[in-house]
Amino acid sequence: MAAPHATVGSRPDRAVLLTVTCLGQFMVLLDNTIVGAALPDMREGLHTQLTGLQWIVDAYVLLVAMLLLSGGVFADRFGRKRVYLSGVAVFTVASLLCSLAPSLGWLVVGRMLQGIGAAALSPASLALLAAAHPVPQERVRAIGLWAGISGIGLAAGPVAGGVLTDAFGWPAIFLVNLPIGVVLLLVGLRHLGESRNPGAPAIDVPGTVLSVLAVGVLTYGLIEGGARGWTSPVILGSFATAVILLAAFVAVEARRDAPMLPLRLLRQRLFTVSNTAMVVVGFALMGSSFFFSQFFVYVQGSSVLRAGLQTLPMSVAMVVVSPYAGRLAARYGFRIVVTAGLALAALGLLALGTVHADTGYGNVWWRLGLAGAGFALAMSPLTGAAIQAVSPHEGGLASGISSTTRQIGAVLGVAVLGAVVRTRQSDGTSFETGLNSAFLVAGTITAAAAVFTGLWLTRSRPAKDATSPAPAPGATPVTSPNGASTHSR
Repeated sequence: MAAPHATVGSRPDRAVLLTVTCLGQFMVLLDNTIVGAALPDMREGLHTQLTGLQWIVDAYVLLVAMLLLSGGVFADRFGRKRVYLSGVAVFTVASLLCSLAPSLGWLVVGRMLQGIGAAALSPASLALLAAAHPVPQERVRAIGLWAGISGIGLAAGPVAGGVLTDAFGWPAIFLVNLPIGVVLLLVGLRHLGESRNPGAPAIDVPGTVLSVLAVGVLTYGLIEGGARGWTSPVILGSFATAVILLAAFVAVEARRDAPMLPLRLLRQRLFTVSNTAMVVVGFALMGSSFFFSQFFVYVQGSSVLRAGLQTLPMSVAMVVVSPYAGRLAARYGFRIVVTAGLALAALGLLALGTVHADTGYGNVWWRLGLAGAGFALAMSPLTGAAIQAVSPHEGGLASGISSTTRQIGAVLGVAVLGAVVRTRQSDGTSFETGLNSAFLVAGTITAAAAVFTGLWLTRSRPAKDATSPAPAPGATPVTSPNGASTHSR
């Protein structure tokens, strides 16, 4: 990898840089969980149904998932400060647009723009941090602090969302980003130094476009299928188009010199198994989280504020457990820790599938905490396994792909579990029964992934590759639903 050519070096400059990058990632993570808390109020205020809520979430996650890798390359090639501040500006303006959205369509457009901003902001913030800390030990500490501080946004989201929505309505959850964004732009323009990597690979424009279209069309079919009918020409056509676009993506990637997804990596079993499991993590985590506030509001009759507080155990468990996941994996191995984590998460989700309207909260919170702890145990080691499967100079690429696969799983989780609920309701069952089915599906798939990793998550390369830059404990933003790579190329 070429030298990063960083111009940031002094201790005061590093302190400012750390503050700015942490605050930027905090804003992105806060936005992920704060939106979930406001979904019931959005449903009423925008006069929409479950399908509309799915688009509000997936429009954002889809763009983050498909542009995350390209955002990192953009930052390396065109300047990390420039891309970071551009991402902050887009995210901030998009947040204002979301708060002013008069209809569902405008809000979805705003969420898409937020996704574009986040896909630039997240990897560029980490690349700035890594370039400013060339000494490995200092870099590990800085990245660990970045992950820890920014991860607080994940836990703060449900509470902040409940408070703001209860007091001012759902637009307030987006307005909270405005002062943060303005401060980041003013401080960043004045104090951040520019850095870039002239040897960074070219942007894979065809691969990026095809991947966005393929996953987007597939998501459309999954979300709209419940409303339009699974056998309608539009839905069947969307699935067929998704298959064609995916085949085109594979064909294009196989012929490019610098593809966004080198297909040869899929021949490494450790890489393929870890990323397959990461898709399941994103699927079950985001897909189930999408319904938590709705369960407490529509099934148990909680207020939006109380529901935000009631969903907190999962986020808190993830923040608490995440720093220990890397240490446990280093001591006991990837397979044991990941399999145990997925099994715990599966138990939590299956237990949530048996919760009803009259179930007391004292018998609910631990199920959320169990699921959160399990996912936290699995995510960081899965990223570490993906990195260990490749050569040392491809560690950043592997970490970025791991984050991307988790986001793809998140997109599909919201779409598929939403389809489960809609299908059950169309059969005449209640919303509560539909939610139970969705949680049981998520838990069953997660349990199957635990068995899968227990059997297959083993080394596929010689031990010498263990010298690749695997993340140190706390170095991977494992609590992030849209987490960026912790290793810049």
